[in-house]
Amino acid sequence: MHEGHEEMFRRRFFVSTLLSIPVLLYSEMLQEWLGFSVPAFPGSEWINPIFAVIVFAYGGVPFLRMATPELGERSPGMMTLISMAISVAFVYSLASVVLPTESAFFWELVTLIDIMLLGHWIEMRSVRQAQSALDELAQLMPDTAERITDDGDTEAVPVSDLSEGDLVLVRPGASVPADGVVAEGDSDVNESMITGESMPVSKDPGDEVIGGTINGDGSLRIRIEATGEETTLAGIMRLVEEARGSKSRTQVLADRAAGWLFYVAVSSAAVTGVAWTVAASFDAAVIERVVTVLVIACPHALGLAIPLVVAINTSMAARNGMLVRDRIAMEEARNLDAIVFDKTGTLTEGEHGVVGTKTADGIDEEEALTLAAAVEGDSEHMIARAIREAAAERGVGVSEVEDFEALKGRGVRARVAGDEVHVGGPNLLTHLETDVPSDLQRFADEAGENGQTVVYVVREGDPIAAFAMADVIRDESYRVVDALHELDVEVAMLTGDSRDVADAVADELGIDTVFAEVLPEDKDEKVRELQNQGKLVGMVGDGVNDAPALTRADVGIAIGSGTDVAVQSADVVLVQNNPMDVARLVKLSKSSYRKMQENIVWAAGYNVFAIPLAAGVLAPVGLLLSPAVGAILMSLSTVIVAINAQLLRRVDLSIPGLSDTSPARGTQPTDQVGTHGAQGNRNVTRKMK
Repeated sequence: MHEGHEEMFRRRFFVSTLLSIPVLLYSEMLQEWLGFSVPAFPGSEWINPIFAVIVFAYGGVPFLRMATPELGERSPGMMTLISMAISVAFVYSLASVVLPTESAFFWELVTLIDIMLLGHWIEMRSVRQAQSALDELAQLMPDTAERITDDGDTEAVPVSDLSEGDLVLVRPGASVPADGVVAEGDSDVNESMITGESMPVSKDPGDEVIGGTINGDGSLRIRIEATGEETTLAGIMRLVEEARGSKSRTQVLADRAAGWLFYVAVSSAAVTGVAWTVAASFDAAVIERVVTVLVIACPHALGLAIPLVVAINTSMAARNGMLVRDRIAMEEARNLDAIVFDKTGTLTEGEHGVVGTKTADGIDEEEALTLAAAVEGDSEHMIARAIREAAAERGVGVSEVEDFEALKGRGVRARVAGDEVHVGGPNLLTHLETDVPSDLQRFADEAGENGQTVVYVVREGDPIAAFAMADVIRDESYRVVDALHELDVEVAMLTGDSRDVADAVADELGIDTVFAEVLPEDKDEKVRELQNQGKLVGMVGDGVNDAPALTRADVGIAIGSGTDVAVQSADVVLVQNNPMDVARLVKLSKSSYRKMQENIVWAAGYNVFAIPLAAGVLAPVGLLLSPAVGAILMSLSTVIVAINAQLLRRVDLSIPGLSDTSPARGTQPTDQVGTHGAQGNRNVTRKMK
């Protein structure tokens, strides 16, 4: 529906604008103001009425139709005011062709229609784009599945034909067709599009899998447990739709002003007609005076007051890394009480890095890192990449290796300078039946309390070092929390990670509220909890599981590197993936809203001044506003509104009180992070990218 409305307004805007050009060129008033002339020819006097009638019939009638519900609800707004203005101008201007009136309003009629068509085209385009989130969700599911028959063969069937209890084969790199349980095989499954978490999840027989996730290198045989509307992804889709539908209709400032102006204009016109009839007599001059009042109320400036600010606002936001998809969200951002951040991929890089190191006696860190990076040189696992990046960051050379071997589920091994070196997690130590020295064990225990993963380096059967691995906190995350606190905005974090991991990140960043171990289908409930406390809530996320929460929030903000669904579900997209833009969004919202208010004051102020003059309140002293002068005032009001909107470009979006470096914050004790020390841990956390 919205796509059809968007196309309708776009088409009518362009056609009506082209048809308006002859009307403007042959307007005597515009020729006099601008000092130009166009050649006259037999019949040229009919150009204005003929083209104005066409523009009214083609571009103006939709507004008359949209005004009907407002009148039916007894809640006149912009549509009613526009309809009244264009109808009065249309009828009076046609009458002026055959009756002796002072002037017509053809050019005012067509320009008002053109401006309103443009504004509604932009609005419908935004609405249509916002509705595409459900389509993006549906595209995650594969169309077909390989069902295993009773004789062990496979057959390709549509996913819609799967039933509970079916056994399907999921090959490496393929999407899981529906929710189920692993019957045979083991593999790592990428669930980031559902959970938003970066690390693939190891799946063994008996583990649950979610439809729409992507299988890794192994083959899986999955017993289907839920299909169609019963799947996790379908549930998320329902939440997105429900949350979007639950949003109340926010009345735009211009609509409210138009409603007030409608009553002012009608009342003023009625009083004008009665007063002039009583004072003089009812004649053509009285009709002309009433029409002048009604036409002067036509909202040229009011129609531009909001769209001009929105256009400049959107341009400034884009230059500062923000794509505004919903103008109402920009208005609401100025009043946000709390902003909820998803952790992985938003406050963190979504990639693991080395955040701490501990070595056995007689072993220095560079030696341990050299051995680990050498053995991990041929591995593509994310932990291997993190170790290699740590070595490169510190300028550590990498030795040649021989006899490399991947030990599935345990780690890797190779020979370095004749020594057998293993690198892996706790399962590796169990496999090697090796005891961990007490100092390395304490380091591992403390890292585990902080939600960090521990990787060991074992040389010739003896553990010689341990690395603490954690998701890397973004540089900008430290600053955005401080910036939002300075703007009196509460900061919360939402994650599916364990409580230990969540608390460690929250303590490091100084976050106020933490929601940990949250299931994908429950994330929007956490947003609702804050809203039920009377808070206006913003949500920042990047995964499919964030889509319902993004939609539930008063202002949904997506990290641009996130999934298409998160982007399409959001009101604002951070295209440069910079969380600091959240603070800039709040500041720009405050400035933009102030400009909107100022423009409405100018636009309405023109009417407050011009309508009484048009009605003739100063006629006893010889001051009577003619239609021509009223048109000049109308144009002046439009120019003032346009200039004031342009002043928004001068707003400084830098965040006061913040330096380019992150302020130091309380850090963990030295013995908790190994030989790097507390500050060393923080530096490594922020540098390993």
